[in-house]
Amino acid sequence: AVVRKVYNWGIGQDIVPHNPCQAIAAPGKETQRERFLTETEIATVLAKLPAAKMDPATRLALRLQLLTAQRCGEVLALEWSEIDEPAAVWTIPGAKAKNKRSHRVPLSAQALALLAEARAVGTGAFVFPSYRGDKPMVETAVARAVARNMEHFGVERFTPHDLRRTAASHMTGLGIPRLVVSKLLNHVESGVTAIYDRHSYDAEKRAALVQWGERVEALAQAKEA
Repeated sequence: AVVRKVYNWGIGQDIVPHNPCQAIAAPGKETQRERFLTETEIATVLAKLPAAKMDPATRLALRLQLLTAQRCGEVLALEWSEIDEPAAVWTIPGAKAKNKRSHRVPLSAQALALLAEARAVGTGAFVFPSYRGDKPMVETAVARAVARNMEHFGVERFTPHDLRRTAASHMTGLGIPRLVVSKLLNHVESGVTAIYDRHSYDAEKRAALVQWGERVEALAQAKEA
C-alpha cells in the first residue's frame, strides 16, 4: 500500500510512467486493532509510569494523550501557542490535524495541571520537545519507550495509539454519547446531516473530558491508596 502511494505520487510528478503495484492484490486481510486498557490496567500504568525508564516529557505526553483522546502525533506536535489557558482550550490547527480540519480540544483540570508540569520540564515553542529542543518528539521514539517498559508496566502489550482507543471506549462506557466522542476524536462525518450541522459541540466535549479526567484521576488515586 505504501509503495503504491509512492508510485502514484511519482506518476503525478511525471517521474515514472506507471505503477507496478496497481495489479498486485493485498497478501492478507487487514485487521483493525481492538486493544484498549481496562480500568485496572489504566491505574497500574499510571502508578508505574513515574518509575518507567523514559524521558519525563514522554511520560507527560502519554498522560495527556490518555486525558484528551487525541492522536499521538498531534499531542507530540503541540505548541504552547495553540493553548488558550484562560479558556482552557487547545486548538489543533488544520495543518496538523489528520483530516486537515481545525479541532478544538477542551482541557480538563487534570490536563491543565499536566501542562503546568510540562512547563517545568522543558522550554521552547513545543510542549514536548525532542532532545534537540527545536523540534517535537517523534511518534517512533515514544512507541519505543513504551515497548521498552512493557515488563515494568506488567500489563498486556499496548501502543501509544491504544491510549486514544482506551479513552474513547471508556467515555462511551460512562454514558457519553457516541456522537460527542466522535467529535472529540475529530472524525469526519458523511451525509447530509453532517453538511448542515455546524454546531461546535464545545460544551458537550468539555463535559465529556471533565468527566473522563475525573475518572482517570480517581483510578490513579485508588491505585495509590
